[in-house]
Amino acid sequence: MLNTLFFICLYCIVHTYFLYPLVMLLLGKLFGGKSKTSDAKYEPTVEIIFAAHNEERVLVEKLKRSLDTQYNGEKLSIRIGSDCSTDRTNEIIEDFAKKYPNIHFTLYTERQGKASIINQLVQQSKADLIICTDANILFTPQTIPHLVAPMADKYVGINGGKIGYPTVNKQGISLQESVYLKIENNIKQAESDLFAKAMGVEGGCYIIRRKLFPEIPPLFFMEDFFVSLSLMKDHFKVLFTAKAECFEDVSVQSTEEYKRKVRISIGNFQNLAYFRKYLFTRFIGMGFLFLSHKVLRWLTPFFLLLLLPLSTILAQYGIGYALFAGVYMLFISLGMFGILFSQNKRAGLLKYPGHFLHMNLALLEGFTMFLKGVTSNAWEPTKRHQ
Repeated sequence: MLNTLFFICLYCIVHTYFLYPLVMLLLGKLFGGKSKTSDAKYEPTVEIIFAAHNEERVLVEKLKRSLDTQYNGEKLSIRIGSDCSTDRTNEIIEDFAKKYPNIHFTLYTERQGKASIINQLVQQSKADLIICTDANILFTPQTIPHLVAPMADKYVGINGGKIGYPTVNKQGISLQESVYLKIENNIKQAESDLFAKAMGVEGGCYIIRRKLFPEIPPLFFMEDFFVSLSLMKDHFKVLFTAKAECFEDVSVQSTEEYKRKVRISIGNFQNLAYFRKYLFTRFIGMGFLFLSHKVLRWLTPFFLLLLLPLSTILAQYGIGYALFAGVYMLFISLGMFGILFSQNKRAGLLKYPGHFLHMNLALLEGFTMFLKGVTSNAWEPTKRHQ
């Protein structure tokens, strides 16, 4: 029984981090890019929506970049909800709204949380399509046209954009985050091309039909994944378009990124609880992709914890188990050193096992917070300009 449990844990980790990505990337190279239709002449009304809390450092650039677009300006508007901001956020938005009548501003004097504000702003909107984004995500002039074009297909419910990092600092965790994000984007592109089921669009840049936008449950953190799977279960296409590119600054400090990943982890388990039945009722297609790309990854910290005693116990029954136990202990040790020296430029390759371990520790902490119960999803902007 211990032997079986050992191989189940090991296979699940290998499947979600190696086998599934490799197969998706290979199939994407061979057969991708053929199923998606788009129409550059398609010009519905579009509204950019986002919540802001103390975003004075990025807000001016955000609004300038959003207005500087190759999309038809007469069909574009912006709707912002300020979540009890205490810096110059409200003043900046009000100044822009005076100059640009297509900018709409709602001030909330009590903390709402992103999900609540987005729900309310969508209700206020009259546009055909909604672009959901974050204050720190900067568009290019081509971002909006590339987001809109695939929506000409009436079966496309959501189209996600590609978020990248304009610069990567050798210090801290920037490089590891950049590598991870590139792989994730390539996997989502393959899922989109092959099955029209990109497993989760980025909340910082996606477009959705306003009439299909589902009400986000109270206190949800990962509202982007909730929206993605809500439309997927209703048989709408969920796409990813790498050409719809935008940018954000990656955090250098591992402590900042850790806090962000804990919030993401809470949202992951909220979504797992909400959509778990589709792992079984829709396994062919949606369920398999959900399990392979997301669920097994979210459960990896538990597999890692189980492998620790299992490999130690089984080491006495064969040289293979003993070798695995030794390598596993070495990997964990290197990961701990990688975390301790994550801010050191000379840490080199140690940063990668450290990044993996840090990510799984964040998943574990997020799970415990999920079990305790979420009482607020109010947030503070991640410090990115270090």
